[in-house]
Amino acid sequence: MNNKICMVTGANSGIGKAAAGQFARLGATTVLVCRNEKKGKAAQEEIKTQTGNQSIELFLADLSSLESVRMLASDYKQKHDKLHVLVNNAAVVEGSRVVTKDGLEEVFVVNYLSQFLLTNLLLDTLKASAPARIVNVTSSVHAEINFEDLQMERGYNAIKSYGQSKLAQILFMGELAERLAGSGVTVNCVHPGAVRTHLGDEGGIVGIGIRIARPFYMSPEKGAETLVYVSTSPEVEGATGKYFYKKKERPAPFNKDDANHLWDVSMKLSGLSS
Repeated sequence: MNNKICMVTGANSGIGKAAAGQFARLGATTVLVCRNEKKGKAAQEEIKTQTGNQSIELFLADLSSLESVRMLASDYKQKHDKLHVLVNNAAVVEGSRVVTKDGLEEVFVVNYLSQFLLTNLLLDTLKASAPARIVNVTSSVHAEINFEDLQMERGYNAIKSYGQSKLAQILFMGELAERLAGSGVTVNCVHPGAVRTHLGDEGGIVGIGIRIARPFYMSPEKGAETLVYVSTSPEVEGATGKYFYKKKERPAPFNKDDANHLWDVSMKLSGLSS
């Protein structure tokens, strides 16, 4: 991965930090996208120290804000004209419904819509860097999308909110893979398994259950292995529109009609179209 640039969102802890460390060990210039400056800088220095790779960059962004996502893309493009790997990893679980300043449900925005926007804003840079890879960190806990109540205004449920956002990632992956055919840019999803991270700390009752089970989960380093494999391995070069678990391709719940509908809705919600 020498002379390659890898961007990881949600990189100050958990799977994102572990993956960033592994990219750094492979020699890549590694871009950490974090919301908290103090935690981001701590992760940046730790990765530099542990890997010996000094090309570790920190970009601050609040992925619950579409304006912040736009600023992130703009700031990155001002500094770099190439991007070889984009890992959409950041995620949250909320025990109760939270509305962002854009008037949207927070889990849907952080776990999906901000990734949709960031990826589209960086597509020209990714295409200019081909071969390039986009990897969405999803979950087996994916639930049906209710297009009639996408923002969950009529009865919020933490599990359904999280599951809906994760299915949205998969539908986005499948649709984008078709649109990028022949471009040299691939897009895939990875389910890392049950990993000891801080995901669920704010998840109310659901979060309590996650914290109780957390000691039995795998380490972030182990959880990041498939993510790094799909992002870098020659064995999956050219693979696109696929869903991976434990370094193996698995069936993905992709529905073309739902993917098309979600794409159109997402273009409007993200401000990419009127």
